Amino acid sequence: MTNSEQLTIEQAIANLEGDDLGLRLYSAWWLGRFRVKDERAIAVLVKALQDNDDRTPNGGYPLRRNAARALGKVGDASIVLNLIECLDCEDFYVREAAAQSLAMINDRVCISALCRLLEQPDAVPQPAPEPPFLAQPFDALIEALGTIGAVEAIPLIKPYLDHEVPRIRFASARALYQLTPDGDYYGQILIEGLQSPDLQLRRAVLADIGAIGYIKAALPVAETLAENSLKLIALGGILEQNLPESYLNQDTIGVMDLMDALL
Repeated sequence: MTNSEQLTIEQAIANLEGDDLGLRLYSAWWLGRFRVKDERAIAVLVKALQDNDDRTPNGGYPLRRNAARALGKVGDASIVLNLIECLDCEDFYVREAAAQSLAMINDRVCISALCRLLEQPDAVPQPAPEPPFLAQPFDALIEALGTIGAVEAIPLIKPYLDHEVPRIRFASARALYQLTPDGDYYGQILIEGLQSPDLQLRRAVLADIGAIGYIKAALPVAETLAENSLKLIALGGILEQNLPESYLNQDTIGVMDLMDALL
């Protein structure tokens, strides 16, 4: 397969218009990885959102998934409506990728579509029977609403604090931290998640804390049983969102000291 050093924008576009499913899948990833803002590339990625050739045995659409992810990384607001259409795809992972990409683009026009899937969680068009066997990618939907600042979604998100899946509960706490004045309450829920016996869950909570910049979680983040690289990313997110424009304060200096200790 052509590697990233050899591939060009023209080749990636040609691959996506070709018949080799492996090259099409890789080229969609490549365009997103390098955030290629080229009108022709965006056009072929949008076309790939309707692909019917690349299917898993269970009916999923791998190329659509990669195209949706790539479009979010490219960040072109002109394709928001195309991603909203993907929220009705029968492939769980296409819906998840679309929600994550809509969060990256951060356009409020998608709020009602995201809310609809929380209001009608079982209204799924013949979902492909693949893990994680949930009706909807609730964590991705909720995180997108939090990132976009959809305060109107607060009543829809709060019930998910009691969801049976821990990842969804912590995604809800993350979003409610962003959307309500009760930041410390929801931030403490995330800190508790850092003590989970599940490493994958601790990793996810680290990402949540880094995304919202909850500075009171800095020390618990540094002490979490997880890879230093992930802790540094989370602490970097905290620092970035709390760093004053003109000077350092005691809190941000403390975060920098924690980062130095992990290096």
